[in-house]
Amino acid sequence: MLTIYSDRHRRHHGRYEFMDGEFHPLSEKPERADHIVSAVRERGFGEIREPDAYSDEWLGQIHSPDYVAFLRTAWDAWREVHGEIDALPLNWPARHLRNIRPTSIDGLLGYYSIDAATPIMAGTWEAITSSVDVALTGAATIAAGEARAFSLCRPPGHHATADSMGGYCYFNNAALAAQYLRTHGFGRVAIVDVDYHHGNGTQTIFEARSDVLFVSIHADPFQEYPFFLGHAEETGIGAGEGYNLNLPLRWGTGWDDGYARALDTACSRVAEYGADAVIVSLGVDTYEDDPISRFRLQQSDFPLIGRALRGLDRPTLFVMEGGYAVEAVGQNVCSVLEGFEQGAA
Repeated sequence: MLTIYSDRHRRHHGRYEFMDGEFHPLSEKPERADHIVSAVRERGFGEIREPDAYSDEWLGQIHSPDYVAFLRTAWDAWREVHGEIDALPLNWPARHLRNIRPTSIDGLLGYYSIDAATPIMAGTWEAITSSVDVALTGAATIAAGEARAFSLCRPPGHHATADSMGGYCYFNNAALAAQYLRTHGFGRVAIVDVDYHHGNGTQTIFEARSDVLFVSIHADPFQEYPFFLGHAEETGIGAGEGYNLNLPLRWGTGWDDGYARALDTACSRVAEYGADAVIVSLGVDTYEDDPISRFRLQQSDFPLIGRALRGLDRPTLFVMEGGYAVEAVGQNVCSVLEGFEQGAA
């Protein structure tokens, strides 16, 4: 399986996030990608390719021009006011406040974000655009006839909406890849999100469309981040009604007591949809030892995810999302990919 990867992800290395009432070292860190690419090499998956460079015009296929401009200029604006410390928001336009765009960098950070876990620093723009390049290059290989590929994106993307960042995500890599395939001859694309957290950004981007099916297996938002989206009754709006499927599961879910059944439901819906290609938002933070998650998948379960997805028998692009048990993340990702490859036999 071809892997697309760029070392430029290292330019983004946030110091802190606000969680559990305290500032903690950021869980989303360069070592995650280091362990994954090392495992890919050790297991001999095949070629690891640098991404092609894509213009900012591609970002506008999914993201609003003002949001793209904000991310491009945010660090310089922040540094001018606050110096060389990570940029994090101060407050948000919550209920009873006006949803109005400020002019100061502190106000803009709140306007364009959903949490205090998504910092901006000197290298953020280079890293997030390289992550987009990785996703789009993966999509291009599928469009050119590859049956499967792995876009080792970092930072991840599925929490990013058209005009907001959050959950360590800035640009929505999977959504951009899906849009690329749509504009290159794939009439119907399905996104299957197996990250522990709901892909709220991906849902909002496609919820009014029928040409991209979004299916997500995730922790119940009554209990877990992002809390305010990802419920089972959210099935799409307008032309997208029926093309959004959320499969929330309670804390403590393992393979045999709910996850396998949800995965079967997800795959059945994709097969029913008749997708021309599948994008997998691949999070392995469903692992029982993940430090910020509460599912109980074991390492022996990850190949089963890959085999189930291989059963869809569609061109498939894996796009990396979460997974924060750093020492195990490479093994868990490669187990999914190996399961997928073995399922072809």
